[in-house]
Amino acid sequence: MVEEKDKKGEYVTYIGFGIGGAIMALGIGMYFLKMTFNSINYLDMVVVGLSIALAIPGYYDYNYYRKIKKIEARLPDFLRDLAEAGRFGMTLAEAIVVASSGRYGALTDEIKRMAAKIQWGVPVNEALEDFTHRVNTPLVNRMVAIIIKANQAGGNVADVLGMVAHSARETQLMEKERAIEMSTYGFVLVTAFFVFLATIIILNDSFLPQMAKAGKAVESSLANSAITNIPVKIAYENIPTIQFMFVLATLMHGVGDGIMMGILRDGRVKGGMLFGFALLFSGYLMLRLTGAA
Repeated sequence: MVEEKDKKGEYVTYIGFGIGGAIMALGIGMYFLKMTFNSINYLDMVVVGLSIALAIPGYYDYNYYRKIKKIEARLPDFLRDLAEAGRFGMTLAEAIVVASSGRYGALTDEIKRMAAKIQWGVPVNEALEDFTHRVNTPLVNRMVAIIIKANQAGGNVADVLGMVAHSARETQLMEKERAIEMSTYGFVLVTAFFVFLATIIILNDSFLPQMAKAGKAVESSLANSAITNIPVKIAYENIPTIQFMFVLATLMHGVGDGIMMGILRDGRVKGGMLFGFALLFSGYLMLRLTGAA
């Protein structure tokens, strides 16, 4: 019950910070646009609102994901120390209590919480299950499930802990190799976005306005002459719509590429929200500064 109240309190705090941060960021964004461009249109407000919708949960998820990764990084060391304690004759519960006095970085608080529950009489398997519910990652869930089964079955748990620690280390090395390989594809996505952005800026700022001028010139020439059957005509009245569609395509391109980068990095849509915000905001800012939007 106490943990549920703590979690509810954390959620209320995050929601409060999120709403307050969104209002503050909206005001700052509007002031920045007003001072920079001396005018604000409805697309500016849409972009600022979408940026806030991506940035706040993306930043929270980034911090949470980084914390979880720090916990997972020290998990093999913790399991190895439990295995060593088990070889000296300690039970799993005793080994966790002893390990709570050590230093394991971001994992230390979780170990102390497990040790405190064990000292209050909570079974070690239940304390481990609570740990998986709090961290809740595939690696932790898999490793702890094996430890719980081994502890329930009895026998030499130390050997199981040693094998689990080695497996966790190998899994982390594989994830690092995968992240390095996927970073290449992320770089390709960023490069493709800015190439697309440069193309849209050239089209909207130079090519299409010249097409509109040429169309008006042709129409004016035809109106002042007696020639009426020339098949060539430039539909310059549709050019503002085309420019607007190009701007929308750039915004969707930025958000989509950012989310795809998150999926390639760790297989999660949330992991790409911060990337989507960065590409969206930087792309639209460049469009506005160059006059292409």
